Amino acid sequence: MEHIHDCNCGHEHHDHEEMQSKYSLALSKYNTHLHDDEIMEKVNQLISKHIDENNTLEVKKRLFNCIDLTTLKCTDTEESVMKFTEKVNELADKYPDLENVAAICVYPNMAEIVNDTLEADHVNIACVSGGFPSSQTFMEVKVAETAMALHTGADEIDIVIPVGKFLCGDYEGMCDEIEELKDICGEKPLKVILETGVLRSASNIKKAAILAMYSGADFIKTSTGKESISATPEAALVMCEAIRDYYKETGRKVGFKAAGGIDNVQKALAYYTIVKETLGEEWLNNKLFRIGTSRLANSLLTEILGEEVKVF
Repeated sequence: MEHIHDCNCGHEHHDHEEMQSKYSLALSKYNTHLHDDEIMEKVNQLISKHIDENNTLEVKKRLFNCIDLTTLKCTDTEESVMKFTEKVNELADKYPDLENVAAICVYPNMAEIVNDTLEADHVNIACVSGGFPSSQTFMEVKVAETAMALHTGADEIDIVIPVGKFLCGDYEGMCDEIEELKDICGEKPLKVILETGVLRSASNIKKAAILAMYSGADFIKTSTGKESISATPEAALVMCEAIRDYYKETGRKVGFKAAGGIDNVQKALAYYTIVKETLGEEWLNNKLFRIGTSRLANSLLTEILGEEVKVF
């Protein structure tokens, strides 16, 4: 019997057609039938058991080095972004023994300002792109925006999946977008935001994660920080388990980025703990683990240096 999937998008989606697709075949290799209550219980047990052992100076320094220091405000100006970047330069001068943040994350029209201002070593320039934060624009615009960001200095690109297409079961449309933007990025990392707070279930988060990685994502990222629900430990666990399963299946390591509402050390330690216990020590570096934030940087610096710090 044929079933029709109704997602209020104006199109009929036939189950037998979806089952024949290469995307459904890819998903069939993984367990995507998850129970939200079981995920919640699992993550709570994991954090309560292991978080205290990670509450160390070494871990806090490592977390600081995994930060994508972010300013994505509608009030950003060239001057404010320049001053933001100068603060990163000052950190390098003032604390030369402290490994700096991993990247500065800005809107694409600010890449050139950061590129012209940044002097600190080993700090990348990350740009959101592709119609961030909604992903609701023409594909030609997404391609052009991404190419222009890279041309003006971006080392990394953060995009959002077309959530509407995913929820409608248009996996081909979603994956084609990611693949095309990854082609534009070439060897430069592409971080793909799932916007987990609107995906409705752990099962959907797992599916979106697998499809994003299947399409070439170098990182999968929780959230834009622009929705009412941002990063959660539950979403992080599902995503890290997806990364683990994908690595076992393909041998390709994909990074994890948590973003949205991570504004204190305890929250950061929780995400660190999830990554460590699910993916292992080899993921605990800024090549495979990032946290998108600005306020957290002050809190980490305060605990690392033993004095109150308000830089950002």
